[in-house]
Amino acid sequence: MPSSNKKYQIFESAHDFYQSMLDDIENAKKYIYLEMYKYSNGEMGMKFRDALTRKCKEGVEVKLLIDSWGAYVSQSYFSELTSYGGEVRFFKKIKFFIDFFTKNHRRNHRKILVIDDTITHIGSANIVEYGYDWREAMLRVYGAIAVEFKKVFLQDFRIFNKYVFEKISYVRTIKYGDLEILRDVPSIARQRVRKRYTQLIKGAKKEIIIETPYFIPGFMLRKALMDAAKRGVNVKVLLPNHSDMRLIDLMRNRYIGKLSKANVHFLLYMPNNLHGKLMLVDREIFVLGSPNFDYRSFRYQHEIALLGRDPEAIRCIADHLLGTFKDSESFNYDYWLRRPIIDKLFEWFLVPFRHLL
Repeated sequence: MPSSNKKYQIFESAHDFYQSMLDDIENAKKYIYLEMYKYSNGEMGMKFRDALTRKCKEGVEVKLLIDSWGAYVSQSYFSELTSYGGEVRFFKKIKFFIDFFTKNHRRNHRKILVIDDTITHIGSANIVEYGYDWREAMLRVYGAIAVEFKKVFLQDFRIFNKYVFEKISYVRTIKYGDLEILRDVPSIARQRVRKRYTQLIKGAKKEIIIETPYFIPGFMLRKALMDAAKRGVNVKVLLPNHSDMRLIDLMRNRYIGKLSKANVHFLLYMPNNLHGKLMLVDREIFVLGSPNFDYRSFRYQHEIALLGRDPEAIRCIADHLLGTFKDSESFNYDYWLRRPIIDKLFEWFLVPFRHLL
């Protein structure tokens, strides 16, 4: 199947996203760089491995970076690929430090595919079977911005086993026309993505739409959302009715009731897990990528997102959000007030761990 020359395409199901990626891999001529948080050893993992191996045999340069925390595979799983010259690295293997949990919690949550200086896939989906029917948000971008994503990937590839490195060059925003690549690395002080989200929310004039599977925002983000609603901005947050993380659902309930009372509108996606991660401001600016709207993404993870103002991309994302709205129901504030006492106790108990959920 020939690759599409359409500038932007958004994929909402893992099935369509995987097929698009595999088609682009099949048509690669020079190089394929794939960076994933989770990679399974199931049927889809095998399809990607075998497709990448075939391209290696043809002489295409293949580099694969998988986070060690999210990997369901080992180096031996790719033995044929590496025998033909492919390179596979596992990001920051679990090690026994004095601060074992904190350092090992700093994961590479990015999800990108870059091919031949012309094609980039970026967004929310991992290569795993259990998320096959989730609603995702993956953007395929056709154009030379792939060269900038290539540089980002190669930087990540170089620091795959480093726990200490100079962070400034790894968080610098990359501008390309009306697009920007936002990046973050683990940091309590910098948190570039969180600060940019806050800036965009504060600058909104009419509407803010956020789609996220996990919603545990810090104080400044909560305040920015409430302030926006207070000045008349229509603030809508789309969440799964039930995500794949029950503890996070319990923790988020501590926030959404109070924010709802402050006129922030919550909608719950009903069919299955909503795993897309994006924001649309005033139908003029979008941000789409790997960050969740929570402490853990902003503090402890290597994240990446694409920010843009291109009307064609805005239309793609607006159409995606329309589909999410159609299958969502409004949050019931009165029901929230009557939630079981055990849920309220869990919310209180989980507060000290909100940075790690």
